[in-house]
Amino acid sequence: MKRLLTVLLWIFISLLGMTAVGVAAFQRGEPVNALWLVVAGLCTFAVSYRFYSAWLCAKVLTIDDRRAPAAVTCADGKDFVPTSKWVVFGHHFAAIAGPGPLVGPVLAAQFGYLPGVLWILIGATLGGGVHDAVILFASMRRKGKSLGQMLKEEMNPFIGFIAMISLLAIMTILLAVLGLVVVKALAESPWGLFTIAATIPLAFIMGIAIKSGKVGVTPATIFGVIGLLAAVVGGKYLPESWNHALTLDSKTLAWAIMIYGFAASVLPVWMLLAPRDYLSTFLKLGAVGVLAVFIVVLAPPLHMPAITPFVHGGGFIVPGPVFPFVCITIACGAISGFHALISSGTTPKLLAREKDIRLVGYGSMVTEMLVSLMAIIAACALSPGQYFAINSPVNPNDNVAVAAQIEKINSYGPTYAVTLPEMQQLAKDLGEPHIIGKTGGAPTFAVGMAHMFAKVIPGNTALSLWYHFAIMFEALFILTTLDAGTRVGRFILQDLLGQAVPALKDTGSWIGNVTATGLLVAAWGFFLYQGAIDPAGIAKSLWPIFGISNQLLAVIAFCFGTTLLIKMGKARYCWVTGVPLVFLTMVTFTAGWLKIWDAGSAGFLPEIAKQQKLIESGIQGKALEAAKTSLFNARIDVAVTAAFLVFVAIIVLGTARECWLLLRKRKEAILQESDYVALAK
Repeated sequence: MKRLLTVLLWIFISLLGMTAVGVAAFQRGEPVNALWLVVAGLCTFAVSYRFYSAWLCAKVLTIDDRRAPAAVTCADGKDFVPTSKWVVFGHHFAAIAGPGPLVGPVLAAQFGYLPGVLWILIGATLGGGVHDAVILFASMRRKGKSLGQMLKEEMNPFIGFIAMISLLAIMTILLAVLGLVVVKALAESPWGLFTIAATIPLAFIMGIAIKSGKVGVTPATIFGVIGLLAAVVGGKYLPESWNHALTLDSKTLAWAIMIYGFAASVLPVWMLLAPRDYLSTFLKLGAVGVLAVFIVVLAPPLHMPAITPFVHGGGFIVPGPVFPFVCITIACGAISGFHALISSGTTPKLLAREKDIRLVGYGSMVTEMLVSLMAIIAACALSPGQYFAINSPVNPNDNVAVAAQIEKINSYGPTYAVTLPEMQQLAKDLGEPHIIGKTGGAPTFAVGMAHMFAKVIPGNTALSLWYHFAIMFEALFILTTLDAGTRVGRFILQDLLGQAVPALKDTGSWIGNVTATGLLVAAWGFFLYQGAIDPAGIAKSLWPIFGISNQLLAVIAFCFGTTLLIKMGKARYCWVTGVPLVFLTMVTFTAGWLKIWDAGSAGFLPEIAKQQKLIESGIQGKALEAAKTSLFNARIDVAVTAAFLVFVAIIVLGTARECWLLLRKRKEAILQESDYVALAK
């Protein structure tokens, strides 16, 4: 009887989820209530985690909980530290949940809520969760090795070398862009900077206390959460002298972030990175959880249509068509290659049991899926006219350009109606000089989140208070990805440097540690600083290829995962990684082609031709300087995008050849796993 009730319960949850998706997809004529998206997300989460992740771990990966993982066999008290699964979950989730689950869905709302929702639900459960769990599993059985090193050993040295070069090049741009987002969010913001800075000493205290063995995880967590809440509230009431000291410009913040990234990579993982990420997760999940509760309480309608006119291209937020650009714009929250770096970087060196791969690898991904749904709800609950005005690429101080943009938005129809006085009043309520032209996605999410919080917890200054809280919350989200990413990048660079100088390969060596960290931070720090001193500089110009780069990393990870399953004798299951591999390869190479060649997708070559024509027309002064800068940046974009596509094409073709040889028995399938060691009881 109990089994029958359980079966009926899961059938009900599945049907409820299907109904919610159906209503969101097909209801027309009146706004869809956001609760349908919440129900769809929760049901998808429950079914995928209960069944698909269990099948993946038991049948495909055949996880052995009696086997000692890398955190135990290589324990050194610095990088390899067996850690509580919930602390590791907190660290892993904080590391993977950067700007993607917040910013990506907001930008993709340009196409309407439906394309983004479908991609999030399908991508996360059938692609992203598999991607993260497979790489984490492989790394834990290979002494915590990086993705590039595992490709080298499981396939061939040439593919591994190309993979490591590709990973480092892509990571340099990803980390620079992440740092730039934090700089722009915290510049001239003493409250946000104070809260972010306070997490560092709190993390030190928690890390040292837990490491001493005299304080358990629970009391340390209580201390950290209370301290974090005090910092969040206290940041609003800082004395004037503190406000002055913490009001930093972009250049100073860029240097501060470089110093922090260096320290987080060099210091023992238990001292700063793991406890800080764990602590940050409470604010992240807490804020998102409260947002979810408020969405349920308020049940806001989604004012954004399911499909907008921009699905065919022509949008001024994402210029290209919905395919492939919705899959590029939303990475974290669906499928993100950056996760493979964390899953083969810090996390496998901390997780103490193989059975927890399901919780940390797959579970973190589908949790991030829910965060992405909250973000798309926050954006789509706004008036479409306000949404497009906030994300308009115009100078808010140029009255003529602003008036023209408002007129352009209104031309799309009454659904998109917006007025300049309306936007000026919104900016006043938010405590901002202006809100038009706040591109990038983060401000839009903050506005949507602030509106919901202010409706439940009202007050004279509620909207401005919650808006600035949301901006700080987003910066915290992103910074935890930056520190973990730097540490992971250090491991990859040490693998590469070790080919020439074996001593530098030792992750326990302070010389190798400091050298690799210094080189990596210098690389992404250069682009970060350029963006900090010049908003139109190289770092900012690389934003268009941010999503492409991230998904190319996922292609590389799926290449490895597919080869690994065949070598494990699981060829009948290789569709689990093979299908996402084929799909993402189509997505990334189509997007790359369009971004290089297609004028309708704001392609780089058409931009080069446009700027050259402007220069040849005889323009002078600032216009000439701006045209030369745009020309240089477009050329950089072409070179970087083309190089990434060539590198990944080599890896994909090499993977296809490797799989063919293995399936035809022309190459012996030898797994390069570490020796089996039984886990002590």
